[in-house]
Amino acid sequence: MTTESLRLYLMRGCPYCEDVRAAIRDLGIEIEERDIYGAREDMEALVAARGRRTVPVLRIGEDEWMPESQDIIAYLYERFGEGRTPPRRGWW
Repeated sequence: MTTESLRLYLMRGCPYCEDVRAAIRDLGIEIEERDIYGAREDMEALVAARGRRTVPVLRIGEDEWMPESQDIIAYLYERFGEGRTPPRRGWW
């Protein structure tokens, strides 16, 4: 399965963002990351779509934005986990 339509909006040092990044590493997939404090246009896109700048948010395609780290992790394991279930928070 391809991850090219996925982008993870995050902020370095955010513990919930790190949970999602750990799941991505565990799954062995690559997802483009957008640090909202690294590029103004990424923060502006997030705020325009969601009305706030809370992260992490997974952008799926052009129109779907998924907030909440545990929802993102569950989605990634469902789509790429090949039957595995996501570990509990703090498992890394």
